[in-house]
Amino acid sequence: MSRAVTLFTGQWADLSLETLAQKVSEWGFDGLELACWGDHFEVDKALEDDGYVQSRWDILNKYNLKCFAISTHLVGQCVCDPIDERHKGILSPAIWGDGDPEGVRQRAAQEMKRTAKAAKLFGVDTVNGFTGSSVWGKLYFFPPTSQADIDAGYQDFADRWLPILDAFKAEGVKFGLEVHPTEIAYDIVTARRALDAVNNHPNFGFNFDPSHFVHQFINPVFFLEEFPDRIFHMHVKDSRVQLNGRNSILSSHLDFGDPRRGWDFVSPGRGDVKWDPIVRALNRIGYQGPLSIEWEDSGMDREWGAQEALKMVRSQDFNPSSVAFDAAFASE
Repeated sequence: MSRAVTLFTGQWADLSLETLAQKVSEWGFDGLELACWGDHFEVDKALEDDGYVQSRWDILNKYNLKCFAISTHLVGQCVCDPIDERHKGILSPAIWGDGDPEGVRQRAAQEMKRTAKAAKLFGVDTVNGFTGSSVWGKLYFFPPTSQADIDAGYQDFADRWLPILDAFKAEGVKFGLEVHPTEIAYDIVTARRALDAVNNHPNFGFNFDPSHFVHQFINPVFFLEEFPDRIFHMHVKDSRVQLNGRNSILSSHLDFGDPRRGWDFVSPGRGDVKWDPIVRALNRIGYQGPLSIEWEDSGMDREWGAQEALKMVRSQDFNPSSVAFDAAFASE
């Protein structure tokens, strides 16, 4: 049976859930992965308004859409980050408060625990998101940075996230970190280091997104093979390396969409992600969750692109064979 294809609503939060649900249903999507911003899924209302959760399902059911996960990237980012004015723009006033960095981190951590409760009430068992990182800014080791400095960052992550993960476990909900530059895990080595830091907590795993690997020159298949039992969810997103001898893979502080960048996100199927090996790897590890399109392409109309991406995913997703292809050659 083919996997469900959903659309992550994070880049569509300017539209109401009703408006977006109608569109994606007409396009042929199977469901939505609801972002915890805009009006798509509001944690406070889910916990405080008896009719709110049903109101979300009423909209989804009206358009024959499923939901397998909610996502809270913005709040999760602020649990471990060195907080500055940029974070104010992605947080509610209640979590931002007076902007004191430690206060923001503590309120973000509490909101993550509340999100686990809200997910359970909503009837999904997966929350995707970010963790933030106190050591991402130390990626380049100058002034000289010791492994003790980096170890302290992973200990900070563990201290802040283990109570959150325990709250997730109590609710029967998993947290899928989208392995991503700026997070505590951004490649295979740091993903293993993050798992070690939280003692391989059973409710901590990954939202696999190959677009964040290919511009680091990492084969995404190796990530799937390294963590087969920790792939809780998947984003279908693409990126393209566009080095020309003048630009940098570090992208020179240029905005997404600037043609001078050394890499950029593009609509799925138009970048450097090779989907056939990924589908085969997903089949090998037994992943049966949704394929959730996270659509980002600064150079393309999003409604056109989302529909093209859906067709691409449908054409690439296939079931594993139940027989050896040459079995028919055997003589009776």
